[in-house]
Amino acid sequence: MSLLLLVLFLVMSAFGVPLAVALGLASVLAIVVFTSTPIDLLAQSMFSAMNSFLLVAVPLFILVGVLMERGHVAEKLFDFAEAIVGWLPGGLGHVNVASSVIFGGVSGSSVADIASIGAIEIKAMERHGFPKGYAVGMTLCTSTLSSIIPPSILIVIAGSIANASIGTLLVAGLIPGLFIALMFMVFNHFYAVRYGYNPSKPFNMRLVVTTGIAAILPMLTPVILLIGIVDGYFTPTEAAGIAVLYTLFLSVILYRTISLRELPTIFIETARTSGTILFIAATAKLAAWVFTFDGLPAQVATFLAAISTGPTMVLVLIFLFLIVVGMFMDAIAAMFILIPVLMPSAVSLGVDPIHFLIVMVITLTLGLVTPPVGVCLFAVAQVAKMSIEDVIKGSLAPMSILVGAILALVLFPQLTLTPIRLLGLY
Repeated sequence: MSLLLLVLFLVMSAFGVPLAVALGLASVLAIVVFTSTPIDLLAQSMFSAMNSFLLVAVPLFILVGVLMERGHVAEKLFDFAEAIVGWLPGGLGHVNVASSVIFGGVSGSSVADIASIGAIEIKAMERHGFPKGYAVGMTLCTSTLSSIIPPSILIVIAGSIANASIGTLLVAGLIPGLFIALMFMVFNHFYAVRYGYNPSKPFNMRLVVTTGIAAILPMLTPVILLIGIVDGYFTPTEAAGIAVLYTLFLSVILYRTISLRELPTIFIETARTSGTILFIAATAKLAAWVFTFDGLPAQVATFLAAISTGPTMVLVLIFLFLIVVGMFMDAIAAMFILIPVLMPSAVSLGVDPIHFLIVMVITLTLGLVTPPVGVCLFAVAQVAKMSIEDVIKGSLAPMSILVGAILALVLFPQLTLTPIRLLGLY
């Protein structure tokens, strides 16, 4: 039953059928062929997958990202990042990393990162002597930080699928995100020193203060959300609603970078993106039902136990598998399909569930920047006006740093789990 579903799904996807449609059709056909389940029950199951209070946070966080992008808030964040780290050797490369960290804490979306500050980062690095290929490669790879640093849309979705604490997962994603950012900055430092790019300039405290004042209100967004969620003042979904109201206040009333006439267009764009995600959630519910009915999680657990020597080896194998999956499948669709299959198997073999979910989200972000379906890859190529081949060539070095950093997180779960244990969240 699972085999028929997977074969039909892959065949339809190869012919260009949208992922959600292919998954839904394959699931329905597998259920009809192998069981006598009434069709109306399948419709009810699809509806129940979307009827989730947690999933309401997804369109709200998407709306926050769109508002931040359209409201030109990113420029303020970039200027502040430049004031903080622009004076270091290889300064604009560090600014590229830092601005993605800061913007990620506001938007939670890698695509929004590239669309809003991608062109600024690339042009600034070029002006300071960096080759365009390197600037584009760094911009592409650092955009993944926006999908890891809370509030991360992917982490919210993963937590809702696994029925895990969203607050705990968001905090758990913070240190891994900062660790990956640090690895990028170490790499950029040695690269800039070796080739003599972007000589250092004096540190200017006055500039830090002035740009910090301009950026302080947008940067309060992740602080408010994390403190509110961790301390129990509001749920992740309520936090997303508060973030929308706060962002509307900044963009429409305070900065006046978005007019009231633009809001309907922004809401429609958000609805289209959200509808795609929720459609995947609905059809993935059917696929998960098929896998459970077929006993696939238990079979996967038996297979992993037979070829591995412990939880670390299990996670390494899953990490390698997810890299391949991410290259050919959207991260959100992959999570809806694979979490119900892989997570029970991994947990039964000793892998911590929170660590598993964080590793899965971070590994699948690689799919955003790799061919043939990397959304961010095509976005940065359009922004930089470069061919896909040249973008890939320029991103090989920073991408290898990204893969190495994720592998370190796989091998050392303490990087993920220690902070949330110290905070008493786990």
